[in-house]
Amino acid sequence: MAKEGAQRAEETEQMIEKEGGKEAAEGSAAGSLRAGDAKEMRAVVLSAFGGLNKLRVSKKAMPEPQEGELKIRVKACGLNFIDLMVRQGNIDNPPKTPLVPGFECSGIVEALGDNVKGFEIGDRVMAFVNYSAWAEVVCTPVEFVYKIPDDMSFSEAAAFPMNFVTAYMMLFEVANLREGMSVLVHSAGGGVGQAVAQLCSTIPNVTVFGTASSFKHEAIKDSVTHLFDRNADYVQEVKRISTDGVDIVLDCLCGENTGKGLSLLKPLGTYILYGSSNMVTGETKSFFSFAKSWWQVEKVNPIKLYEENKVIAGFSLLNLLFKQNRGGLIKGVMDKLLNLYNNKKIKPVVDSLWALEEVKEAMQRIHDRGNIGKLILDVEKAPTPLVSAKYYIHGVVTQLKAW
Repeated sequence: MAKEGAQRAEETEQMIEKEGGKEAAEGSAAGSLRAGDAKEMRAVVLSAFGGLNKLRVSKKAMPEPQEGELKIRVKACGLNFIDLMVRQGNIDNPPKTPLVPGFECSGIVEALGDNVKGFEIGDRVMAFVNYSAWAEVVCTPVEFVYKIPDDMSFSEAAAFPMNFVTAYMMLFEVANLREGMSVLVHSAGGGVGQAVAQLCSTIPNVTVFGTASSFKHEAIKDSVTHLFDRNADYVQEVKRISTDGVDIVLDCLCGENTGKGLSLLKPLGTYILYGSSNMVTGETKSFFSFAKSWWQVEKVNPIKLYEENKVIAGFSLLNLLFKQNRGGLIKGVMDKLLNLYNNKKIKPVVDSLWALEEVKEAMQRIHDRGNIGKLILDVEKAPTPLVSAKYYIHGVVTQLKAW
């Protein structure tokens, strides 16, 4: 399932391990120099909302765990599309800058706050963090921390929580996926899209329709039943195969796709909005893109939903965790997901690994919709000069084209 994406993840990790012999001593020395003071750490800092130039790696005071928290020495961090929207300030009630972005990470428990049970120093863990994940050290409440299976790498662990919990909650908690049903998922080549495809394969006879950029099709064709180009008229393509439409629509795009998704629902079908990536068209926040996306959203008539027996829902994992206090619910979901992982039913797809200093280039790759699976910030990885040069040139060309 998504074999090429998984192989790419393994090759990326093997490449880094191959360099490990030479870099281990250098990395240890560099780590000491970077830390300088034992109470300082490296972190990605967003100085103000805007473009990629608002991000930089700098030193910050190292946090210490409060009551009920764990201190984690971070090995890897997940990079999600919501991080681009945070950088642009393209979210409701954005926090004040400067801030350290990032919502998920993996690493090793380094210290325990008071009244923390179930964990020990040295445990390998993955965690949700309410910002501040893109750093060498994080502190987060114990309810957001989960032990990593022995055969799961730190990069896979950083790719696991956001994508798989989001996919599981939408499919099973909101839409009640069952045998014989059909699902349409946008951005099928992304982290959530690949998680959705894998989870659907755990239920018999589920048909998965996916949209993705055409250059991703060869890599992900085995993970879905029917695959369409993201720019094609997927409504007609789906109806050509399934005249009644689909049971579940998972939409991370918004805009005009809301109306299209609702039109494809069978009776008793569920449309779930879990993102609005159509609002992100340039490097900085665009009022025009926001207005266009808002204008294109079909105005929902409850009476029409009643008459057509359709369900429309929204899902935000971050709000569920950090604003609505559903950590216990998420813990139960993580237990089920880890059981599926241990039984070889699911496996995170890692697109590529990036150094903290390469966060701008990594973000550009997500912005360009170039990733298959998850991008990971590897805290111990050294920057690759050629990568920075490549994306600098790419950025110049993009600006010239726009001009």
